[in-house]
Amino acid sequence: MALDPSTICVIANPKSGRNSHDAQAIDTAMSVFGTATLRRWQEGEDMKDAVRKAVEDGFTTIVAAGGDGTVMGVANALVHTDVNLAVLPLGTFNYFARGLGLPQEPDEAARAILNGHSHRISVGAVNGIVFLNNASLGIYPAILKQRESVYERFGRRRVAAHWSVLKTFLRYRRPWRVTLEVDGERRQVSTPLIFVARSAYQLERFGLPGSAEISEDDLVAFIAKGEGRASLLKTTWNLCRGKVKLGRDVDLLHVNEFTVETKKSSLLVAYDGEKSRMDTPLTFEILRDALSIILPDEADRVETP
Repeated sequence: MALDPSTICVIANPKSGRNSHDAQAIDTAMSVFGTATLRRWQEGEDMKDAVRKAVEDGFTTIVAAGGDGTVMGVANALVHTDVNLAVLPLGTFNYFARGLGLPQEPDEAARAILNGHSHRISVGAVNGIVFLNNASLGIYPAILKQRESVYERFGRRRVAAHWSVLKTFLRYRRPWRVTLEVDGERRQVSTPLIFVARSAYQLERFGLPGSAEISEDDLVAFIAKGEGRASLLKTTWNLCRGKVKLGRDVDLLHVNEFTVETKKSSLLVAYDGEKSRMDTPLTFEILRDALSIILPDEADRVETP
């Protein structure tokens, strides 16, 4: 049975109204949604508060209009509830939406949502914060932090993004030591990056193993090797070519839960493109059947590159 549009609330970033491409996409989707309601959270307002207000007002499906960061934010507000999360993809990568087989065009995506069905999924979490695609520690969060400062100085240009990566590598000195606790066993590792995945689509896109384990509702954690810049650059180059090898470039864990301990009181963590400092130790875990999402029916699914 198709969703009742009057039960749908579309939640959009306030900045999307200033972007002509996103604004047009939202208008197109709303014309398909019909009597659905569009809301934007206010500048300075916590997005989760806006989502919870929509739930309190009786909406039973919340459409996250945006990229993976927006979708992740809405998911954090809806986890452990019976309210559905749907996605109107407006971002650059849209890994979560692509993994669902959701069309990327706004009118087709809206129709797929209306014709779709609810389905509960398991999600990853780090210190209680939900992530749908990945979470990471080490050099990747450092790249995101450096990219923000470069963007502030030079604007959001592709060359600025590349420069932020290069600048982070040039400042790289040595991997950091952490203690991993898995199934009661502790071991010390020295690594520049811990990457925890929940998106089979994203792993396949980068030629990485682990899709089967994700399908079994495990976390897949990659522990990168690299004692210096040269080794790290080689691993990165292999990743870009989809030629990463287990044992040579990375070690792989597939577990329900594990803990990362370090001498530092907090670590910078990246999750679905966002980042924040979190108190240590860090606990990564699977929250089973914790989120209800709208899946497109087979007739509306698309194969995305």
